[in-house]
Amino acid sequence: MSTSRDTEFGEYVAARWTRLVRAAVLLGCSPHEAEDVTQTALTRCLVKWSKVRRADDRDAYVYRILVNTFTDSRRRRWTGERATEEVPEPSSWHGQDALDEVDDRDGVERALANLSDDQRAVVVLRYYLNQSEAQMAETLRVAPGTVKSRLARALQAMKVDPALTDHAPGLSGPTEGSQR
Repeated sequence: MSTSRDTEFGEYVAARWTRLVRAAVLLGCSPHEAEDVTQTALTRCLVKWSKVRRADDRDAYVYRILVNTFTDSRRRRWTGERATEEVPEPSSWHGQDALDEVDDRDGVERALANLSDDQRAVVVLRYYLNQSEAQMAETLRVAPGTVKSRLARALQAMKVDPALTDHAPGLSGPTEGSQR
């Protein structure tokens, strides 16, 4: 691989690493597993970098590889809890705002975990990675109508999911006496 190609790939990874890892977490990985899945996806991208760099939408191409890598990782191994000798210490807390943020993040992650893999993928692609319906269809290799129906069903499921409504009552819809 040439130095300019190394540099280009390195810059791409540096600019997107955090977002790709967070997307993998939202797809259903633990933080450590998300880094592994992201690294595996980026390794696949590196091998095909000349093809990736020519793609009309490079990010959509990489997101598709990330989603496929995540799906492959689920097919190969069990992802349940594993016993450890020591319980990890929670990170330091910084007041009520930090607790609220953790509650919100936990609620979103639990709600995402209750969705099917297909529904979770469209929610992550749309609301975390800000892809359009066309980009999502290309990323997932499905028809735009399929993207719309998966997203609609996912949002409906999340709207009534107690993991979210416990933390944000407004998500469950207007209450009696409220205006739209």
